[in-house]
Amino acid sequence: MTANIDLDEFLWSAGLAERDEHGDWMPLTGGVSSDIWRVDVHGSTYCVKRALGKLKVSADWFASTQRNAYEWAWLNFAARHLPLNVPTPLAHDSAAGILAMSFLSSDSHPVWKNKLLAGDVDVAFAGKVGRLIGRLHSISSRDESLESQLGDTKSFEAIRLDPYLRATGLQHPSLARRMNELCERTISFRIAAVHGDISPKNILVSQSGPIFLDAEASWYGDPAFDLAFCLNHLLLKCVARPSERSLYMQCFSSLSHSYLQEIDWEPRGDLEERAATLLPALLLARIDGKSPVEYLSDEHSKCFVREAAIGWLNNPSVDLTDLAKQWTDLTATEEKQ
Repeated sequence: MTANIDLDEFLWSAGLAERDEHGDWMPLTGGVSSDIWRVDVHGSTYCVKRALGKLKVSADWFASTQRNAYEWAWLNFAARHLPLNVPTPLAHDSAAGILAMSFLSSDSHPVWKNKLLAGDVDVAFAGKVGRLIGRLHSISSRDESLESQLGDTKSFEAIRLDPYLRATGLQHPSLARRMNELCERTISFRIAAVHGDISPKNILVSQSGPIFLDAEASWYGDPAFDLAFCLNHLLLKCVARPSERSLYMQCFSSLSHSYLQEIDWEPRGDLEERAATLLPALLLARIDGKSPVEYLSDEHSKCFVREAAIGWLNNPSVDLTDLAKQWTDLTATEEKQ
């Protein structure tokens, strides 16, 4: 394929293929911020990612391809401490914004999001997700070298805060000040290596536990963002699949409890408050931001989520257990109507 000549050159320069070898490149789906391929060459299979300057969404959404270097830094950090829970990093070209890592087949490593939406809900697995995220945050809170690698907030703001919170504030002018306050609060904390996109679509299920993918939004900042970002998806799935609401909320409790048990860098209540008050902003962002969740397409569901999120933004809950109870009651009432 002519379009892949530069990608073959990446393999050659990385020592993953000989100069006379050309890879068999297969585009993979699932992401909006990078081109991703499976490449087979000389009996080996790799996954290669190239960051995009303009993301594949309907709204205009641009971000620096430098985020590929942040993903590489996060991936190497996680691989040092939890090698069974991330793909193996293999090669990186910072100038081209390309990295290579081990390829993990969906046949043996199903996506957690797909299992959740199919009604295959493992509460214990959610607890493992929370525990491992917390462990990585704990380790990185004591790693000064990571702060120098991931300390620039520009990429995180461009790929997370701007399209999620600030864009949503533009859609809801009465909430714009609150959204901006949450953005400023989030970027003011420099505590740990934050993945930035901990969601079920970026977590594979394996015999060794969760495997975390796609750390393009990584940044050295507020770990509460990762917790809130993942919990948000469990709340949304209660609306998409009401029959599994009880199990999703058990996952919410298991993940949050396991995560909070790992906190040793600050008082647990402080982080929990930041996560609980950020969560409704993320909830609303997945309805009215630049990256709306695709499995809630009907207006009735959108209005329900929108009203709940706005209610919490105006009257915040600082306790995740209380927030979970309120959501359970709200969704149960909605289902009866």
